[in-house]
Parts: sequence; structure tokens; C-alpha cells
Amino acid sequence: MANRTYTTNKRAHFDYELLETFVAGIVLEGHEVKSVRDKGASLKGAYVTISERGEAWLTNSHISLYKNTAPDADYDPERARKLLLNKSEIEKLTRARNDKNVLVALSMYAAGPNIKLSLAVGRPKKLHDKRHTIKKRDADRDAARFFKP
Repeated sequence: MANRTYTTNKRAHFDYELLETFVAGIVLEGHEVKSVRDKGASLKGAYVTISERGEAWLTNSHISLYKNTAPDADYDPERARKLLLNKSEIEKLTRARNDKNVLVALSMYAAGPNIKLSLAVGRPKKLHDKRHTIKKRDADRDAARFFKP
């Protein structure tokens, strides 16, 4: 199976200055894997939390119930999902989190038969930084349009 991106958090690069990225496995149920592969997942507003027990959890992500699965009244599409990271990575994330940074989910993709989550340590951008980003993006778009062959 080729490396394929299933969903991305489009606002992450705009809202945060990303400092360091990590890759983590994610614990999913069987029908959730099928739903992610069928584009039934969203990382809009998703972030990572570290529990007191030293476990990483993906919070505020949405994975809908797979369309060919029997309806399940107990299924919560926005439940917290455990991330698979080794102890040294969790310690790095904990230290980074203590510096008033946030842990943002960037994308969910396939790595062979597994589904991985790309996450980053990010510092929230100020309003003037966001305006600068918009201005630079517009200038690049205008330059590309002008020099287009």
C-alpha cells in the first residue's frame, strides 16, 4: 500500500508556527480504519494531550462511523484516541508542552498497512503574524500569475 494522505489540518500552518514534527501510530477500531481510508476523518481543531500516566492522546478529532457498518448507538466519533510513541518522544513532547507551546495534529496518512499521525509542536501566531502570512501568500500568487508563461 502506498503512502497516502487521508486528511490534513489545513489551519495548523496558518494558526501556529511549527517548531518540531513527530510521527505517531494511532490506535483505531476496525471500522474506524475503514472510515479513515474512505475519507471519513477530520483533524480540524485536533490537538494532542499528554496524560499524567505518560500517554499521548489525540483529542477533538472526528472519525465518523463507517457507512457499511451497523448503526452503533454507543459510538462516539470524537472520542480521544491513544497515540503510539516511545517514552523518549513523550518526554520531548512534555518538555515542549511546558514551554507554553501546543501539540497540533497535522495529518493522518498511510504508512504501509498502518495509519500514522503527523503531529507538531507549535507556538500560536499573533494576529500581525497571520496578516503577514496572508500578505506574503497574496504577493506570491500575484507574482506567479504575472510570470506565468
